[in-house]
Amino acid sequence: MIKKFLRRDAKRFSKFGKGRGKKAKWRNPTGRDNKLREKRKGYPAVPSIGYRGEKKLRGKVNEKNLVSVMNLKDLEKIGKESLGVVGNIGKKKKQEIVKKANELKVELKNINVKAFLKKMEKQENYKKRKIEEKKTENKEKKEW
Repeated sequence: MIKKFLRRDAKRFSKFGKGRGKKAKWRNPTGRDNKLREKRKGYPAVPSIGYRGEKKLRGKVNEKNLVSVMNLKDLEKIGKESLGVVGNIGKKKKQEIVKKANELKVELKNINVKAFLKKMEKQENYKKRKIEEKKTENKEKKEW
């Protein structure tokens, strides 16, 4: 896992990134009495030589490239040496992509395929039961 270096008061103030991912980025400590600058024991680590990962593994997960998947065409482009990352899309399209990925045996990084399909199936069954219950209620009302 990649170590995330945060600026000094990132956990304290919103403007430095407390609960705001993009704002939580590294800024070099410059203060006269700053303990991080002095690299004191008991304080968070400061980026320095030795933390960088291997060149061939940078930007990869389990030695596989990450590929953004926004539709079925993107999914078909993925090979065995890549991992799919499903983008910010709706439930219907996500369901189609996950089913297709299961057929093609393509790995998706940010979705557990079996659990997702099981959840969707459960939701569909619940909706069908609700619709049937409403239909039976309407029939009973009409009979009266």
